[in-house]
This record gives sequence, C-alpha cells and structure tokens, in this order.
Amino acid sequence: MTIYPLLTATATATEGAASRGTLWLPEQASTAAERGDVLFYFIYYLSAFFFLLVVGLTIAFVIKYRRRRGQPVKVSQIEGNHRLEIAWSVVPALILVGIFFWSFSDYVTLSVPPAGAIEVRVLAQKWSWSFDYPKHGVVGATELVVPQGRPVKLTMSAADVIHSFYVPAFRIKKDVLPNRYTVAWFEATRLGSYDIFCAEYCGRGHSQMHARVKVVSTADFEQWAQTGGGPPDGEKLFVAKACVTCHSRTTDRMGLPGPPLAGRYGKTEEMSDGTSVTIDDNYIRESLMNPSAKVVKGFQPLMPTFSGLLTDPQINALIDYIKTLK
Repeated sequence: MTIYPLLTATATATEGAASRGTLWLPEQASTAAERGDVLFYFIYYLSAFFFLLVVGLTIAFVIKYRRRRGQPVKVSQIEGNHRLEIAWSVVPALILVGIFFWSFSDYVTLSVPPAGAIEVRVLAQKWSWSFDYPKHGVVGATELVVPQGRPVKLTMSAADVIHSFYVPAFRIKKDVLPNRYTVAWFEATRLGSYDIFCAEYCGRGHSQMHARVKVVSTADFEQWAQTGGGPPDGEKLFVAKACVTCHSRTTDRMGLPGPPLAGRYGKTEEMSDGTSVTIDDNYIRESLMNPSAKVVKGFQPLMPTFSGLLTDPQINALIDYIKTLK
C-alpha cells in the first residue's frame, strides 16, 4: 500500500505537534499512539475529501443547471453509465477493504504483548488503582512507573465492579473485570507523567478514580524498583486509594458519606453499637482492614476493605498522615 509511507512521513513531520496534542487528539506518547493516529488521520482526511467533493459538486450542479427565467426547461433522458456505476462501487469497496486490513493489523499488534515485556499486575477497586511488579518485588504502588522504550504488559482485574483502564496519551483502553483477567500492553516513547482514568462508570466516586503513569529512563526505573517503589507517601496514598471520595480532610463533613478526619486522632468517638473508642493507630488500622467492625455513630458502613491492598508500610504512612490533619 503506497499511501502508508506517505502518511507515515506526514505523521513524522508533525511529530512535534502531535506530541503536544492536536485539536482532535491528545498528546502522543506511545508506539500505539503513533500507529493509531496515522490510521485516524487517513480516515479523517479521506472523509473530509469525499464530503467536500460531494457537497462541492452538488452546489456546482445546482448553480449550473438552475432554472433561468425565460428559458424553456430541457430534460434529457438518462440511460445510465456502467463504467461510472462500477467505479463508484468498486473504489469505495477497495478503500473499505484496505482500511479493514490496516486496522486489523494494528489490532493484532496491540493484542499480543511482545516477549520480554515488563509485567505489571493492575488491580482496580472503587475508586483507586493499584500496581504490583511481581519480578521486581514492588507491591501496591499507587503510581504506574515504567521505563521509556520498553514494552510493558498489564494483567488487570477488578475487586468489585467493571472498570476500564484508559491512558489517552498512549491510546490504550481496556475493560477491567471482576473474577477475570484482561491484558493490555504499551511501549512509552516519551518521558513524562500521564493521566490514567477509569472509562467505565463505576459508582459515586468514578470521576475521582484517577492515577498517573510516570515514564522514566531505564536507569531511573531500575533504581526505583530496587527501592521497592520508594517509601510510601501518606498524602499521596490518601488520594490514590480514593479516601478523599468519602472522608473530608477538614473538620467539615462537606456532604461526604464518611466522618471528617481533621482533629479526630486521639479523640474518643461513640460507635453505632453504643460503645466508645479512641481514634488511635489500632483503630485506624482495624478500620482499613475490617471497616464494618466499629462504625462511628451516625454513619453507614459503606467503606470497602483494604485488606490485601495495602502493605504494612503503606498502612503506617496513612496513619501518620491522618495524624497530621488538624
């Protein structure tokens, strides 16, 4: 197909603009984005060409053959034109078949992760993302850290309902299902930090189910992996694990379903069963692992468990952060 190199050259010429995003597409930061954007713009410009051709000819014919005052109406008998009819049937069919094989080739490429790809397990839960690196010993990372120029395979599952892993800059989107694994892969081409969204409505906190994928050099990735993903940050965990969707970090409840946390540490709270409990390290840890065990009076037991989703250092970091809320 001779048009592909031409389009690839055009895409390369506009790489700088594409990397920053265009009117139609977001920034481009993966090999999948480079391949997919070429096909997108081929279909886009092809559609625009035929749209202008049809509309232009229609307007031209209306002007040329409009009825003029004082001139008799002449209508010639049209018998048909086999060559023209074959042309407008065969040419679109060939274009359609070409687009099918082109897109099918991209689909197959995107469906089969390359050998040697870095493996990452992704867990989606209302309303947060968690990333494990089995071969690097990193567990429960709240940020997806990957090296530039190396393929990364994502094996994804959900703990509750259907979610959808979506990175606009990488042009990848894959549903994440409970009781089933789905696989996606990508190869980042640009250093930087990019958005991860959930593209499947999954409940009240769906709009806040957000994370970041950070693309670093191979040396920085190896260093990050050797430190187990670095020390956990309680404030980042509070956001990444979606605690903010239910708990205010002020003394005002702000309409959220859970109790506000500012100034609560060290205070004694009345529970829904009539007992009283001091908000200390043990209570916060128990609330994370078994949220229904002791529920503050006046609130519903809506909080999901984080058992198995947080490491001990992450739990400690969260407790230390909650202590700082005043």
